[in-house]
Amino acid sequence: MISGYVIGESLRPGAVFEPHGLRLRKVGRLDVGASATDAQPRLWTFVEWESDGEDVAGLANAFSAALEPENGWYADFTAGDKRVVVFAGKVFRYRRGDEAGRAEAIAYGRAAGTPEHQLDWRE
Repeated sequence: MISGYVIGESLRPGAVFEPHGLRLRKVGRLDVGASATDAQPRLWTFVEWESDGEDVAGLANAFSAALEPENGWYADFTAGDKRVVVFAGKVFRYRRGDEAGRAEAIAYGRAAGTPEHQLDWRE
């Protein structure tokens, strides 16, 4: 089982994200107020999804192509014991609990402009 979420506002204008086999679990709209930066909207649409598929690389590449490259937006998901963190044009895969793998993804996020307080995906 693969499951994760993406913030609707993190998709670049014109992006089409339609990987095969994805099921919608929940959509919620939240006022993130203090969490947003000046370059990010205050209201975020959280889209939770899941898939029984096994094409982790294909899914990661689809996210990578659809994400807005500005402001450090990312999507993350789990596939078994793997954590996958995806930025526009860059994918990180590591075993959950692998502090070095997590640190590498966080360092990239900082360099890409992700606010520190948003580098908080769950293991």
